[in-house]
Amino acid sequence: MTVIVLIAAPDGLRGHLTRWMVEVNAGVFVGNPNRRVRDRLWELLATRIGDGQAVLVEPASNEQGWAIRTAGRDRSRPVDFDGLILSARNRR
Repeated sequence: MTVIVLIAAPDGLRGHLTRWMVEVNAGVFVGNPNRRVRDRLWELLATRIGDGQAVLVEPASNEQGWAIRTAGRDRSRPVDFDGLILSARNRR
């Protein structure tokens, strides 16, 4: 399963994601696209997110069973602590 969260994203991105995934709440998309589709969706999101934020959680073969990608302004960034993925935010 793949989860994508969009915050302050252009409307066109949300519309594009609904072709491949279900929007279960405002800006939260869930689906099971294959790797090729998921990578292409991420390329599109990362280049068009602008001042918004995007987070993608995808299956991975690690201890947690998932990996995370982030794009956009003022975003959290995934940090690996001995195989455990945690989220770090930049302090202002």
